[in-house]
Amino acid sequence: MAFTVVRFNLVEPDATPVSLSARYRAALEMAAYADEHGVDTVQTEEHHGVANSWLPSPFTFAGAVFGATRRIAVTVSAIIGPLHDPLRLAEDIAVLDLLSAGRLVTVAGIGYRPEEYERAGVEWGRRGRLQDELLETLLAAWTGEPFPYRGRTVRVTPRPYTRPHPMLLVGGSSRAAARRAARLGLPLFPSAHLPELEAFYREQCAEHGTEGFCMMPAERTPLLHVSENPERTWALYGEHLLHEARTYASWQSKDIRSAVRSAATTVAELREEGVYRIVTPDELAGLGAESLVLHPLCGGMPVEEGWRSLRLFCEALTRERPAAPAQG
Repeated sequence: MAFTVVRFNLVEPDATPVSLSARYRAALEMAAYADEHGVDTVQTEEHHGVANSWLPSPFTFAGAVFGATRRIAVTVSAIIGPLHDPLRLAEDIAVLDLLSAGRLVTVAGIGYRPEEYERAGVEWGRRGRLQDELLETLLAAWTGEPFPYRGRTVRVTPRPYTRPHPMLLVGGSSRAAARRAARLGLPLFPSAHLPELEAFYREQCAEHGTEGFCMMPAERTPLLHVSENPERTWALYGEHLLHEARTYASWQSKDIRSAVRSAATTVAELREEGVYRIVTPDELAGLGAESLVLHPLCGGMPVEEGWRSLRLFCEALTRERPAAPAQG
């Protein structure tokens, strides 16, 4: 069975407070529906000061999802590590880990938008050192014991639910990210299909005497929307997918490698490219992918269309799952 993901970033161009509130509440209802229908994880992310209202507070959203669900995980992929206060982040993740009984997965990257650093008053050139400090502080804080921090001794409580600590991965596409993960004995979460980076990470783990694993996207992991009539859905809603693709593209330099990077400038080009795909339920079942990532509210997609996509996605998954064995 494929690993299943429902992704939310709550983008809505030209949103009003009323429309955005409705979108947030719909996302929580969708998360609960996904939970009831066996989806593995809700995925969310962090960006700041974006005109289309991109979600800036993924842990607040994660807490709301945990309150509405019972078993589904929430993967925050990714936070912009250097923008966070390390002690406060350690506390927030510990509380969410306790609330969810270990269902939170955090991917810590360093971001790629200098304007987000400028907005936060954080020096772009220090991002590597700040990321090192953040990760080291989280690991020390979650022991529950006193530890040295910026010239003083501090202690963070409560201890998290998960042992030895909540799931924490290092995100990125650079050798620096791989070295950082290996040195600290943390898993690596490449932002694209980068076998050479995984090989370097494993070399670094051996050099540092640490153990870890790599959660790398497949060579092609499209963002999906499910429809009984893809032709009609592309015609009606393709501009929403293009809006997100163009937003991402405007942020990424030539050195950034991402699984969802698109060069499309029109809906037709986006459809041909395959980074975003609209598929029928039967096509979904035939993809044979290791992971299936549904993006039901992509680019400000109307909520009712997002619901249609999610229901079709979950119905297709239900048909694919083997029946439970009879109880004797």
